[in-house]
Amino acid sequence: MTGPRFLDVLGRNPSAAVGLALICGFVALAVAAPLIAPYGPFEVAFGPDRSVPRLAPPSARNWFGTTNQGMDVFSQLVWGSRVALTVGLLSALGSVVVGTLIGLVSGYFGGWIDDVLMRLTDVAFGIPFLPFALVVIAMAEPSLGLVILLVIFFLWRTTARVIRAQTLSLKERPFVWAARAAGAGHWAILFRHIAPNVLPLSFLYVAVGVQTGVMLEAALSFLGFGDPHAQSWGIMLNAAFRAGAMRTAWWWVLPPGVALSLFVMAIFMVGRAYEEILNPRLRAV
Repeated sequence: MTGPRFLDVLGRNPSAAVGLALICGFVALAVAAPLIAPYGPFEVAFGPDRSVPRLAPPSARNWFGTTNQGMDVFSQLVWGSRVALTVGLLSALGSVVVGTLIGLVSGYFGGWIDDVLMRLTDVAFGIPFLPFALVVIAMAEPSLGLVILLVIFFLWRTTARVIRAQTLSLKERPFVWAARAAGAGHWAILFRHIAPNVLPLSFLYVAVGVQTGVMLEAALSFLGFGDPHAQSWGIMLNAAFRAGAMRTAWWWVLPPGVALSLFVMAIFMVGRAYEEILNPRLRAV
């Protein structure tokens, strides 16, 4: 049922179709990066005479120009799409799994279990992401895995709250009473009867998590706390800033900035279409 309904929403919502096309384009770019990028993520684009083209503007040889170290901006942009998708998908899936499990257990069992889990959630809400992440990364070795874990730690809180509220409503429904009367145990009721009814809402938060994860990784990388061994759009902006080329070398700054904006907008457009499927009343808005 979801597939035809999603296609129907896409047909009536051109922005969602555009967003889906953009996402497919970014996915294709990331998958085919070794075939599309003419240079490696940290490879110098030497000229025909083996000279280093530093801060060269866009040309037929270097479509998006070069950096102050003679690296091809287009190649860095293509390789950066891999980091964006990796961080976005893994952090979103991780945070949704953690948040959904905590919300299910908290809402279903209630009592002291609910009190403990929700107080932990409140504590997590009180921790500001950037200062906390900067301290953790400064104490540990910067890596892409650490960034993903930090984003998961930041994102699960909202999902847990929403899933808990949904579980509180679902556990009082007649189908849960019937399952309990039939002798089903707590965990069977939780994962066989309640969980399938909250998963569509969890999938919505995957879309929210992807765009948030990408932006948070870009923010950390721009501040100089990204993985130095991975080329991301945030690291590109950080390198341009450190080189003092934010205003002069527009070809170095504009591509990663536009890519970040398009990716986040595309996720939002598709997420909006999926939200219409969950809540048909939004279709009239």
